[in-house]
Amino acid sequence: MQHCLFQASFMRFISLLIVLLIANQSFSQDYYLFTGTYTNGQSLGIYVYSFNTTNGDAQPVDSIASKNPSYIAISPNGKYVYSVNENGNKQSGEVSAFRFDKSTGKISFLNKQQSGGTDPCYLSVDKNNKWLMIANYSSGTISALTLNIDGSIGSIAETIQHTGKSIDTTRQESAHAHSAIFSPDEHYLLCADLGMDKEMIYKFNANSIDHPLTIAKDSVVAIVPGSGPRHIVFDPKKPNLYIIEELSGTIDAFHFINGSLKKYQRISTHPENYQGQKGSADIHISPNGKFLYASNRGDANSIAIFSIDANTGKLNLKGFQDTMGKHPRNFIIDPTGRFLLVANRDTDNIVIFSIDQKTGLLKDTGKQLHIPNPVCLKFLKK
Repeated sequence: MQHCLFQASFMRFISLLIVLLIANQSFSQDYYLFTGTYTNGQSLGIYVYSFNTTNGDAQPVDSIASKNPSYIAISPNGKYVYSVNENGNKQSGEVSAFRFDKSTGKISFLNKQQSGGTDPCYLSVDKNNKWLMIANYSSGTISALTLNIDGSIGSIAETIQHTGKSIDTTRQESAHAHSAIFSPDEHYLLCADLGMDKEMIYKFNANSIDHPLTIAKDSVVAIVPGSGPRHIVFDPKKPNLYIIEELSGTIDAFHFINGSLKKYQRISTHPENYQGQKGSADIHISPNGKFLYASNRGDANSIAIFSIDANTGKLNLKGFQDTMGKHPRNFIIDPTGRFLLVANRDTDNIVIFSIDQKTGLLKDTGKQLHIPNPVCLKFLKK
């Protein structure tokens, strides 16, 4: 009798252990972490890591040489990686395509094409992997390039020249396209132009071979002069978007409906009475839609943390986190929402913070990656 009871208890223990192991495996999700860099110093190009979303550990997997891959994008199917090549010195910019093997984590070069301007700084891939959209900063151009079936980059189908300037005679002497981001439904392409202080909204037609972009009616949105719009982020749950402005260190919040924007808030990304140099850069929202984060370079070197009002979409400042490095040009939140990683360009370190799920505040995990001049981070689920 005792033997039977022991055997039954043992079997229940084994069953519970199996359930716990399965639950832990489903809770833990591993991702690939891609890092784009500037290669004027000691960096090779693009680095690939394996990232554990349970404990924040990251292990190197592969790397590949590429000149100044300062911004990268991953195809929706995870098979291809694209990067700008910010050549500088008024040279024509380029974009590169790479094949990626998810089973091994190995990355290999496919081909390279002209970007349709100088100093490309941003690129986006459409959901069908047919189009690559490029923002060329110095030339102030937006280019649409075709993508081939094998993932390689085809020819330039269209290039749009922005023209204009704003009040900062040093930074806004001409147009400077700084991002090219698809709307969630991919009916539109939104392009922040730092030099013109404008958000340009183009209708996107994926089926048009040579004219995929058309300026939408009443869709050139003026930003407060001297702001310098840079990047945008869409709310994952509501028809709102937020624009971070580099020169003024501010965020503008808009309702986004059928390609039009209606502004409802403007808020600083710096402490009240801040007197240092500003240089805001990147902006992201947590996967649960509760918190928004913005990076500040200049003298601040911080992440500004905001809560998002579930009803109005308005931002409320929660606090600031020192990035533990200099020039946080880019940062990213892992898809599970547990960690926020900051790429500090001038101190060659990527700092891994944990996110408090209730407050949105950040805590240093004590874990860092040391890569020369990191400036772009992207995740891909294994």
